[in-house]
Amino acid sequence: MTATPARATVRRLDVLDSFLSYREVGSGSPIVFLHGNPTSSYVWRDVLPLVAPRGRCLAPDLIGMGRSGKPDSPYRFQDHARYLDAWFDALALRDVVLVGFDWGGVLALDWARRHGDRVRGVVVFETFLQPMRWSDYPPQGAELFRALRTPGVGEVMVLEQNQFLARSLGNGVKRGLAEADRAEYHAPFPDPASRRPMLQWPRELPIDGEPADVAAVVDENGRWLASSPEIPKLLLTFDGGGLSNSPAVVAWAQRTMQNLEVVPLGAAGHHAPEDAPDAIGGAIVAWLDRRVGR
Repeated sequence: MTATPARATVRRLDVLDSFLSYREVGSGSPIVFLHGNPTSSYVWRDVLPLVAPRGRCLAPDLIGMGRSGKPDSPYRFQDHARYLDAWFDALALRDVVLVGFDWGGVLALDWARRHGDRVRGVVVFETFLQPMRWSDYPPQGAELFRALRTPGVGEVMVLEQNQFLARSLGNGVKRGLAEADRAEYHAPFPDPASRRPMLQWPRELPIDGEPADVAAVVDENGRWLASSPEIPKLLLTFDGGGLSNSPAVVAWAQRTMQNLEVVPLGAAGHHAPEDAPDAIGGAIVAWLDRRVGR
């Protein structure tokens, strides 16, 4: 008989003026999984047990999201990075492999770039490897994100009407969500005040150079990816042409990123761990065994 993989334990750690909730399973060198908007560490629930035989798997909820605290914060990119820095330091994490998608991918690369002596590998997918342009968006997507970034309009859509959460989950998960899973993602955002992090993320997207500080982070991440041959890197791709699945972005990555493997995994929505946890977990384990070790 095959043993049932152990499920992660949910823990809580005080950081700065608030706290981060996180999932943990396994032992050994740390493997940190970072989610994006509008999900939480819950998105990794079926991936963590698959990777846990290879290390101590940890998946925090970003500040203001999931079961983490909701301090009085602008919830800009640098705020998320600051709380994550405090969490990494409080747990004294070293020899880290980082896994991230969506904004979790940008945060993973940002942390790795700034803490190169504490990193032994990075895995990203469905994320932003380069600053974007409005011309990269299909017309419907550009219309949506322009509205989200418009003062007053985005507040109505996200804070008052809670449109973004339902639309993101509906469009970003191909297999659909069970009602219990949908409820888990909705639970952190019961009222307009709780939804401020979800609204701020679209306003952080580095599009045509704005906001400039986030565009600079993505540029710096790109330079680090091109100049860190000592760090193994894995880019997982999925069918479709969005974000880091775009043929042009994949070609840029293969041309630019040092010590990179690209592994295509077939069909999945943007919230790929919901659609393809076995494929993602298996690809990470195989890459760890090939390129990183325990």
